[in-house]
Amino acid sequence: MDLKSYSRWYEYFRARDDMFAATDTPFALGTSCGATDKRRARLNLITHLLKQIPYKKLPREKISCRSGRKRGGYRDPDYPFKFIKEVY
Repeated sequence: MDLKSYSRWYEYFRARDDMFAATDTPFALGTSCGATDKRRARLNLITHLLKQIPYKKLPREKISCRSGRKRGGYRDPDYPFKFIKEVY
């Protein structure tokens, strides 16, 4: 933000408040997300959105990926692959 925008800080808040007052309805709820920590905010937002979707378990038949799989002479290469670090 530049210096001029800091002088309009409370105008931004008033505009935000007016927007929520005009658009927050029972049909389309206005929801906000704290975003001091962007990564955490995004994860919280994704979690919130996924919880809004009604899921039900569907019956599934068990499948086997190994049936019919033949190496056909393939062997794993002796190559030093570089993998990214797993975070989660």
